[in-house]
Amino acid sequence: MTTPSSLSASSKDLLPADLSMGTVMLKVGDMTLMLDYYQRALGLVPISESLGGVYLGRKGLPIIHLSPAAGLQIPGRGEAGLFHTAILFENRSDLAATVATAAQYDPRLFAGSADHLVSEAFYFTDPEGNGVELYFDKPRSTWEWQGDRVVMDSLPLPPQGFLQANLTEEAVSLQTESGAGVGHVHLQVGDVPTAHRFYVDTLGFEQTAGWHGQALFVAAGKYHHHMAMNVWNSRGAGPRKDTLGLGEVLIHLPGDDDLLAAADRLKSAGVATEHTGLELRFDDPWRNRIRLAVER
Repeated sequence: MTTPSSLSASSKDLLPADLSMGTVMLKVGDMTLMLDYYQRALGLVPISESLGGVYLGRKGLPIIHLSPAAGLQIPGRGEAGLFHTAILFENRSDLAATVATAAQYDPRLFAGSADHLVSEAFYFTDPEGNGVELYFDKPRSTWEWQGDRVVMDSLPLPPQGFLQANLTEEAVSLQTESGAGVGHVHLQVGDVPTAHRFYVDTLGFEQTAGWHGQALFVAAGKYHHHMAMNVWNSRGAGPRKDTLGLGEVLIHLPGDDDLLAAADRLKSAGVATEHTGLELRFDDPWRNRIRLAVER
């Protein structure tokens, strides 16, 4: 195994290594349908409800925030926005249980699977076209690094074989009681160089991988990726319109100093922000809304 090389960037120019991804907010046209999907297909449990919608998750941890937005249109395939929300499971059995219920809910919503060397992933599309990844991380000791880039691939991962090897009655019966959380968020953007300038040079993530100039993977603390951006469907896309789909990506930071450092970097780059002291809201170049908040 090889280990990542040290970077020359000062710690004040980087997001903290122990950040975590928070709730992903989706603007929803049909709340009844979407609530049914996220509960019955993905085994998420309502945690709180308000006029702003419903938060669903596992073991009290919110994962998805469904916010009613009747009247908005579903975005076109080539527009910037959400590629997928990736839900991370603690073990293969828990992952298998949710892959099984998602596949049974509507087999037409299954979009593929892959062994990425660092993880094993299954892809679905929710009823309003939002991508969903369900995945499990392989042990970090097995990840291979070449300098400061992690080695990833997309190798075959037959779903039936995975389920036969990992699905248990206990995992299915305890599905809603098992742990899960947002592992990463993958966006559609207009071009990769602009994404790099914003997410790496300005916001303070480190690049961990790329994909033939078509995708960028970024992280903090040598994770394989907390966020990714690609142009596979959206090359040349401009700023987003107000549509259904992605409303906001929440990132938890450990301390107030981390939030202030990020605010300074964004201000120096001329990025407009809303800073309440506890939270920082801003848009990326395609109007994908990001919120940084100190985890209390």
